[in-house]
Amino acid sequence: MSRPTHWAAGRYDAVGDRIAPIGAEVVAAARQRCQFTDVVDLACGTGSAAIAAAAAGARVTGVDITPELIAIAAEKAARAGHDVTWVTADAADTGLPDASFDAVVSNMGVIFVEPRAQVAEIARLLKPRGVVAFSAWVRDPANPFFRPVVDVLGPPQNRGHSPDQWGEADTVAGWLAADFDDTTFETSSHTWQLGPLSDAVTWVVHESPIHVSLFASIDDEGTRERLQAAFEDEFRRCLDGDGNVSYDAPYVVVTARRR
Repeated sequence: MSRPTHWAAGRYDAVGDRIAPIGAEVVAAARQRCQFTDVVDLACGTGSAAIAAAAAGARVTGVDITPELIAIAAEKAARAGHDVTWVTADAADTGLPDASFDAVVSNMGVIFVEPRAQVAEIARLLKPRGVVAFSAWVRDPANPFFRPVVDVLGPPQNRGHSPDQWGEADTVAGWLAADFDDTTFETSSHTWQLGPLSDAVTWVVHESPIHVSLFASIDDEGTRERLQAAFEDEFRRCLDGDGNVSYDAPYVVVTARRR
């Protein structure tokens, strides 16, 4: 199960607003594969994919384990004039009815959930020949959001799966093989634009939930200072010609059809 307090740390919209265009791509990819009426956005965060699906005319349910994010998503949808059903639940155990959706979508959300349980839940929720579409980051050794963590704290604990695996075509194809066919992988790149160095450091220390949670988990002040300094050094290597931190992150949009 995901940890809701992890994603409530910091300011999720500092991430969610930046990746919202990818959520629109995910919904467009699903729409190309089926004329959906009922759509569920799993691990919806602040609702970028859910709101895009509602704007496309679908009846939408958004699911996230973190109540604080659901509240933000509901406010955004209301401001945009969209009626979305919001559910606070684990994306791998939603409690929603079997075979009730034409499409399951997720924008950088389900990648943080244990894959076998998540794929089984997606298969359960979809109608026969329904479509799943989701985005995932592709592993990049030069990732400035991750490399400083490894340099200072060492490699993360092996939990048997990692978010980056959702961006590996062979791995994902294997997860989906039992219940899905006609799987496609469309690769692209997202440019993170974090402003001047000081703004980028503020983003990673005080806004990005996954990083804020990490800093909070470190008891030793000296280690926290070394980690912040490592991010500063890494971000300096990402400065563009205007003196702003910019990083092109590879990602993939995966679609597949339920058997």
